[in-house]
Amino acid sequence: MIPDEYAVLFSRIDSLKEELTKRRPLTQGELKQLQEEFLVEFTYNSNAIEGNTLTLQETAMVLEGITIDKKPLKDHLEAVGHRDAFHYVQQLVSNHEAFSEKVIKDIHSLVLIDMPEDRGVYRRIPVKIMGAFHEPPQPYLVPIEMEQLVAEFENTKLHPIEIAALFHLKFEGVHPFIDGNGRTGRLILNFTLMQNAYPPINVKFADRRRYYECFDMYYRDDTAEPMVRMVAEYVQERLEEYLKLLIE
Repeated sequence: MIPDEYAVLFSRIDSLKEELTKRRPLTQGELKQLQEEFLVEFTYNSNAIEGNTLTLQETAMVLEGITIDKKPLKDHLEAVGHRDAFHYVQQLVSNHEAFSEKVIKDIHSLVLIDMPEDRGVYRRIPVKIMGAFHEPPQPYLVPIEMEQLVAEFENTKLHPIEIAALFHLKFEGVHPFIDGNGRTGRLILNFTLMQNAYPPINVKFADRRRYYECFDMYYRDDTAEPMVRMVAEYVQERLEEYLKLLIE
């Protein structure tokens, strides 16, 4: 059942998706080029949102194995970890792997390459999200809430875009790990989209204020609509980009 406020938006996106599947597919070479470009942009933006100082160009260079002078090792490791985590997500999707807490912890283990003791481990101390309206649950509640969260989304009948956006809101609210929650959450968001044959999206660093406001609107005003619309707009943008390439 699609809520009325999303009906037009989801219908437009699903029409674009259908049109894309009917068209001549891209060659393996073209697809590889587009995927590599997306991965660099996704890695740069997702890491930049969390304070990584590498530029887009520097991120591309690091992913090619080049060390950037005067940039912290941590920033280099975050780029490599994020790339490896996205490749893992692609592998999960191509193998039709089911979503689970193990998948979440495995993604996080790859993301948090620079913090070996905290990789794939739920936090054991309370945390506060600076400047956020919402306060995450106490550490003893995290395993219970994560188990419930995964179970809730296994049985939902919502549209995949709404599922992806809602899970992202709730996952970041639980804030299950000591670090790397944002990057892990955006990778899970893309896992959900890709599982349902939508393109992965790239939440841009330039849009971070709107992105953060989506969380406050959810936890303060009890509305998921801003996040659902933001995710949907990004999906639509990527589908239109692919169609433009095939038409030209």
